[in-house]
Amino acid sequence: MSDSTCANALLLGCGILQREVCTLVAKNNWPVDVSFLDSSLHIDLDKLATALTKALEHHSNRELIVFYGCCHPLMENMLDGRNAVQTDGQNCVEMLLGSEVFACELQNGAFFLLEEWAASWEDKLRTVFGDNIAVMREMIHGERKYLLAIRTPCSADFTSLAERAAALVDLPLRWIDVSLEHLESVLERAVMRRLGRMPCPR
Repeated sequence: MSDSTCANALLLGCGILQREVCTLVAKNNWPVDVSFLDSSLHIDLDKLATALTKALEHHSNRELIVFYGCCHPLMENMLDGRNAVQTDGQNCVEMLLGSEVFACELQNGAFFLLEEWAASWEDKLRTVFGDNIAVMREMIHGERKYLLAIRTPCSADFTSLAERAAALVDLPLRWIDVSLEHLESVLERAVMRRLGRMPCPR
């Protein structure tokens, strides 16, 4: 079905929580279609801006829900003038954990790890830091004290991947199990605003 004949709104967002988002859309029977961009785009802000702008332009005839936080310094500019409602939250992890838990873990020194990132952790770090493991660890240790692996009801068992990720950066590994309650609330508010059933925040 082409965009021009779609009645549903389109949820366009980062694929880091693709399974969780799709689960919630199906559970609530929200009248939205979904389209996801590669989560690795966050490594390169120029690539993220290019991909997101291209997707926004491609779907310019759709009513959009943008599932991104403050993932790019020019996010507001990219969305300005678009027919889009943006989800509330600093980033996907905050949307998932809730602002209080997210802020507490961040203040305590957490480096957040989701399953999709764990699967390609080494490749992503080497893209950013190169092959010098000592420099990589020094940079990460400057601000982070432990790796916090996040399990959701949609997660597979990524224990071994998380353990390897922690070993690579030489940080203790901790786990947190979270429901989809906070994420569901964030998405529901955005969907209701998109459908005109809730006022947009000022």
